[in-house]
Amino acid sequence: MGARVAVAGASGYAGGELLRLLAGHPDLEIGPVTGQGNAGQPVGAVHPHLAALPGLAGRRFEALEESLLGECDLVFLALPHGQSAALAAGLPAGTMVVDLGADFRLGDPAAWQKFYGSEHQGRWPYGLPELPGGRAAITAARQVAAPGCYATAVALALAPLLAAGLVSPADVVVVAASGTSGAGRSAKPELLGSEVMGSVSAYQVGGLHRHTPEMEQALGEAAGTAVTVSFTPLLAPMPRGILATCTAPLTAAAGAGHGPAPGGSDPGYTATGRLRAALEEAYAGEPFVRVLPAGQWPATASVSGSNAAHLQVAADPRASRAVAVAALDNLGKGAAGQAIQDANLMLGLPETAGLAACGVAP
Repeated sequence: MGARVAVAGASGYAGGELLRLLAGHPDLEIGPVTGQGNAGQPVGAVHPHLAALPGLAGRRFEALEESLLGECDLVFLALPHGQSAALAAGLPAGTMVVDLGADFRLGDPAAWQKFYGSEHQGRWPYGLPELPGGRAAITAARQVAAPGCYATAVALALAPLLAAGLVSPADVVVVAASGTSGAGRSAKPELLGSEVMGSVSAYQVGGLHRHTPEMEQALGEAAGTAVTVSFTPLLAPMPRGILATCTAPLTAAAGAGHGPAPGGSDPGYTATGRLRAALEEAYAGEPFVRVLPAGQWPATASVSGSNAAHLQVAADPRASRAVAVAALDNLGKGAAGQAIQDANLMLGLPETAGLAACGVAP
């Protein structure tokens, strides 16, 4: 058998997606699965789609106990923000941990205090392999902080452009739509079907969303300077998926409007080509990140159920801005899939093991 892994918080959406993916993983064995408030309940009663999967049929959620989790080679923490740190501290020394929560993502204690309101617990290596140095840091780590879903989409879309000096770090604007699973499984009136269906709504506007400092941190490290992000999240009437539209001012290095396009029809041709080239160079050979062909734009349906992220970029010469769009599954590359990608690297397994690069359609 392969490495034995535990899932704490397995009754939530991200935890359920972890179980689905782990059940088909060729090198990992599912150990204890704990459920927040669901101890004793059959896994199949909470996640009916998992009822017959190997390793889960007949299983019940267990109570959350550190001694139980500590018997495993690696522990996934799919707990509410603020609950991972205490549990991780109680695990045996050397236990590998991938935290899907925010507890160890931020390096700035003041940012943590402002957005989460509790004591900062420090920072672990950031679990986004496709960022510069990310893969090596994850491979060498025993504790990894998996990124947030919005932050993953935005970092993938903009980090190469900032690193290449093609866009300015001073005026980054992000508008991103997420499916309702991103809000978790707790019952909330604003997430009732009758409230969500047929409507798109903004929430936590004005820099209030907790992923904002995480975006600024990841992008700032890529740019080598501070980055300011204005982020507006949207709730979309779909269960899963993120579509992030990210814009930033073009710099002189992008060459906006310089040089003729074929036929002289597109004054932004040179800038668009340089933006695309930066993304293509950054993600050449990456198994899960795809820069789409010119003229094809990302869609959430194309990445649903997968660990893929689809990217596209264009220059808007009239506004002198770059427009980069990213699509991913918030439960896949934005949560459980990325956590397993991290675990594969930490355990020395093939990075793609148990993960799909193709979405499910229609």
